[in-house]
Amino acid sequence: MNTSYSHKEKLKSEKLISQLFLEGKSVSAYPLRMVYLKTSFQDKTLVKAGVSVSKRNFKKAVNRNQIKRLLREAYRLQKATYFNNLTTQYALMILYIGKEKPTFKEIEAKMAQLLQKFIEKTTKE
Repeated sequence: MNTSYSHKEKLKSEKLISQLFLEGKSVSAYPLRMVYLKTSFQDKTLVKAGVSVSKRNFKKAVNRNQIKRLLREAYRLQKATYFNNLTTQYALMILYIGKEKPTFKEIEAKMAQLLQKFIEKTTKE
């Protein structure tokens, strides 16, 4: 798996996102939370992921967008490490639930913990 985050790998489907929040399971590594759902896609993408930051905690769009960029970058850099051995397809939504603006190092460390928990939990299922 390469370290790009292409258009095919982005979670865009409104139906799938609502299904994800209704039926999905979650893991968390504060200040990150991941909701995931085993699913199937038409294309051969293994994982489709999206990121979200609460408007309640960050009123200014500039701050929300900056945090979303950090989340996407941390995910992009670490996904190859964790998802190389996956065989089933998943839809993921990564949520930032903290109240303070994070640094990239914090996000990167927590993203690694979050993806590790996700892998551990999905291999048990």
